[in-house]
Amino acid sequence: MGKRRGARLPGRGLYEWVQALVCSVLTVVVLFTFAVRIIGVSGPSMKETLQNGDMLLVLDGWLCRGYGRGDIVILQKPGFHSGMPIVKRVIAAAGQTVDIDFDSGTVYLDGEALQEDYIREPTFLDEGLEFPLTVPAGCIFVMGDNRNESDDSRDPDLGPVDVRSVIGRAFLLALPGAAEETGRRDWSRIGMLNRED
Repeated sequence: MGKRRGARLPGRGLYEWVQALVCSVLTVVVLFTFAVRIIGVSGPSMKETLQNGDMLLVLDGWLCRGYGRGDIVILQKPGFHSGMPIVKRVIAAAGQTVDIDFDSGTVYLDGEALQEDYIREPTFLDEGLEFPLTVPAGCIFVMGDNRNESDDSRDPDLGPVDVRSVIGRAFLLALPGAAEETGRRDWSRIGMLNRED
C-alpha cells in the first residue's frame, strides 16, 4: 500500500506568504528605526561629490566605531544652521592638527599637505577660526568638498564637532538629485560612498 500524503490545509500557502511579508516589513522597520536612516542633501557645500537633492543611506552613529579622515558624516549642532542636519567630510580626528594656507588653498594635516582629489576647488574661504588647530579629544574637524561655499569647522560657531553631535556616517548614495543645469538625474552616481570619494 502506498504512503498517503498529508492533506494541505486550504489557505496554508496564503498564510505562509502573509507571514513572510509581515516578517520582512518588520525587519525593514527595525533596520530603518535603529540602524540606518535616509537623509537628503540640501545645498551646494558637498559638490561635486554630492548634489542638492541627493538621498543618502546613513549608518546610525551608535553603530559607527569612530570616524576617520574622508568619512562623509551627517551632524547636527543646536544653533548652527538653525539646528538642521548638515553633511560634511571628516578632515581630522581627535589629536590631529589641521592647518590651512588660505593663500595657496592648501589644507595640512599634521604638517603634511592633503591630496584632496574630491574637492571642487582649493580652500580660499577663511571663516574666522585660527589655525593651526589641534582637534580636541572626542571631536572631529569637518569641511565641505565645495570649500568656498561651505559653512563648516572653519566657522567658530561650529568649530571642531563633538562626535556626540554626529548622526551617522553616509555609506550609500541611494537616489541622485536632479542636476541644476539639466534637471535630470545621473543614475550612474548611485553607489557606495567610500572614504575620500
